[in-house]
Amino acid sequence: MDIPRECDVLVVGSGNAGFAAALSASQSGAKRILLVDKCPESWAGGNSYFTAGAYRTVHGGLHDLLPIVNNVDAKLAEKVDLDPYTEKNFADDMHRICGGRSDPELCRALIKDSNSAVKWLAQNGIRFQLSFNRQAYEVNDRFKFWGGLHLKTEDGGKGLIQDYINIARRQKIVLSWNTALTGLSTDGSGGVLATVHRDRKDHTITAGAVILAAGGFEASPRLRCQYLGPGWDMALVRGTPFNTGDCLEIAMRDVSALAAGNWSGCHSVAWDANADPNTGDREASNEYTKSGYPLGVMVNTQGKRFVDEGIDLRNYTYAIFGRAILSQPESVAFQVWDSRTSPWLRLEEYREERVERITANSIEELADKCLQRGLRDRESFISTLREYNEAVYAHRKEHPEATWNPAIKDGLSTQSSTTKLLLAKSNWALPIDQGPFLAVKVSCGVTFTFGGLSVNPETAQLKSAVTREGIPGVYCVGEMLGGLFYSNYPGGSGLTSGAVFGRRAGRAAAQWAARSSVQRGQMAKL
Repeated sequence: MDIPRECDVLVVGSGNAGFAAALSASQSGAKRILLVDKCPESWAGGNSYFTAGAYRTVHGGLHDLLPIVNNVDAKLAEKVDLDPYTEKNFADDMHRICGGRSDPELCRALIKDSNSAVKWLAQNGIRFQLSFNRQAYEVNDRFKFWGGLHLKTEDGGKGLIQDYINIARRQKIVLSWNTALTGLSTDGSGGVLATVHRDRKDHTITAGAVILAAGGFEASPRLRCQYLGPGWDMALVRGTPFNTGDCLEIAMRDVSALAAGNWSGCHSVAWDANADPNTGDREASNEYTKSGYPLGVMVNTQGKRFVDEGIDLRNYTYAIFGRAILSQPESVAFQVWDSRTSPWLRLEEYREERVERITANSIEELADKCLQRGLRDRESFISTLREYNEAVYAHRKEHPEATWNPAIKDGLSTQSSTTKLLLAKSNWALPIDQGPFLAVKVSCGVTFTFGGLSVNPETAQLKSAVTREGIPGVYCVGEMLGGLFYSNYPGGSGLTSGAVFGRRAGRAAAQWAARSSVQRGQMAKL
């Protein structure tokens, strides 16, 4: 396929935000929409492909979500406990998890539009489900959802991207792979000139508007070290190897885009230490995540715990614990459980076909086996688990009525009036004393970076570092949008952000392209 010389809207990036923007532009009247990505077609989807497909959204409870999910019948619905997740709940989570630093206008837009954006996607062919496998525990024959995150797409990120590709084909959106943006300029008549490189040639495209949705710099070891700090070149790339920050640098260089947000921050998770360090796996996708740590403990190579595994629900800690692992000696750790909690681990992450399971009948034997895989201090490992167990016993003796419940912050702790660990486990603290025992070796998997570019919250129009005003015809969404997440993020809010601001950007870009087309036509007559 030849690259068109002109289009109404050019979208750069094939992830959730880019496809949402292209769909919105199409529905808002743009006729000639071109979506480009520097990756080959076999790598379509950016980081969205590697997600669990979870969307955090405001909703009124089970009745509000049932019309858009395909995996709940009437009989199953009777066994589901799913509380409403209100605008206040979402706002409180954003404020708490991001330390009060989120841009308030961006945050309000994200929360206000979250419900309608998800339902809009569903109406257009994105298949949603209740996330039983990741966000609910079956307790007393009832499915109890937790953590404010209840929706996912069918077949996770893989299904999400396939659905988007199907939608793009129906909307006659042109897709061009192996096509890298290399230059950008406004043309003086309201349009945008974009230079792209494909087939060893440069091509110039005159677009009515351009939407940048090309991801962050998480796949660039150089930029990770430059912005995230020393040691971040050692992080394992969780997703696409093509998110190397090119478009961020092009936007700042060519149109003086204003940088914004937490450039030293990122989303990073506990990741299989044996995974490829430079790229995600298209088959395994999100299954290399190792998020079962709240059910056990994490111990570094020196045999010491280093985080409070139960300080909060997993949805609010998994995006920062990767950083904690990276800061440990050799940037690895061991997750440990006994036979009480190992059956609660999600099979897609911990089954034998997906991860090396280190098993033993005693803690001492487990320590010996971990020694063969990087543990440096056997005695410290053993004493750490013994001290942990003693602290748990003391708490249970003092609170015999306490009940373990992984769906809530249950208060089962290591801290009692008689025994306190220097580093607590604040919830879900069961003893690790019943064999067989299980350990898994993990490292830091970097997902996406938080630093990005400043936009108008209403339209996602890119702002200029020179004038602080909007740059005519240029918009920015997805991971490239800065100012929303700081240090951490509430799970699932990234995909929701891409949908909310992609929808706004597509609408605004189509409207701008229509005006600029008229303006260029009038100038041509002079």
